[in-house]
Amino acid sequence: MKRPPLAVTLGDPAGIGPELTLRAWTALKDRRHDFIAYADLDQLREIADRLHLPAPRACEPEQAGEIFSQALPVRPVPLPEPARPGHPAPANAAAVIASIEACVRDTLAGRTGGVVTNPISKAVLYEQGFRFPGHTEFVAHLTAHAAWDGPRGPMMMLAAPELKTVLVTIHLGLRGALDALSTEAILHTARVTLAALRTDFGLASPRLAIAGLNPHAGEGGALGREEIEMVAPAVETLRAEGHDVAGPMPPDTMFHAEARARYDAAVCLYHDQGLIPVKTLNFHGGVNTTLGLPIIRTSPDHGTAFDIAGRGLARADSLIAAIRLASTMAENRQSALT
Repeated sequence: MKRPPLAVTLGDPAGIGPELTLRAWTALKDRRHDFIAYADLDQLREIADRLHLPAPRACEPEQAGEIFSQALPVRPVPLPEPARPGHPAPANAAAVIASIEACVRDTLAGRTGGVVTNPISKAVLYEQGFRFPGHTEFVAHLTAHAAWDGPRGPMMMLAAPELKTVLVTIHLGLRGALDALSTEAILHTARVTLAALRTDFGLASPRLAIAGLNPHAGEGGALGREEIEMVAPAVETLRAEGHDVAGPMPPDTMFHAEARARYDAAVCLYHDQGLIPVKTLNFHGGVNTTLGLPIIRTSPDHGTAFDIAGRGLARADSLIAAIRLASTMAENRQSALT
């Protein structure tokens, strides 16, 4: 049975998302990664005309597969105000949010197979009362996740062919992240990651590495005791549960090629510890994905890029990678559950 198409959100219409959606369709239209954009039809048709591409067509998700090889399928989400590249409009914030909500709703209903989110401007949305730190937490809220903002909230993975990292703390300042760390939080992150590696990435026996916090992983307590008091107990518990887990690993030596060959994903304790190595190894090919949800959700690993929006300079590599990864994850999850 043919899987339903992926749902791609609008993102901020003044950013590079709409153009990248069309460029991604151009790259994928002859492959088996069907998707439907939840976006403003007039804006996409204007961009398609400028790029000399076929005019996108309005349809429902059920018709997207029939259309995809000829034109970008679109489920229209009208903008109250025409989008101007590089100039975000607060008046369009409600449409940005509505696009995400519709994509999640249709995926929960089985009409679409997963959600790929284009970049949003959180500053613009905050002005309109948006109360979530980002996509990760908002999508978790929309899927009725039990706790979207605590130690048992959603997990953020940054994935590239070279490396996958998962964060124990996400969008917190460094001082706040240190306060939020605990053995419980590390255990929850590791367990969700191991389950996702099996179900969504097709790994029967996943191997996990858990990073230390301090220089040289604390050097036996001489440079900090977090490894002894928080990380090591989590590692011991996971091993007792039968998992293949290494750690606490010194953060400065766990990301070179030889070390990466010994694990499938790394649990990192704070934002930059996990994102810097992936972005250094593959800046244009990284994908942000949310683990532990009832739906698949991925996103390109870049922002709105207002400074280059509408200038034809944006690269679609990360969005294409996000669509491909979501498609693979959906296929793996379907196989695991049948």
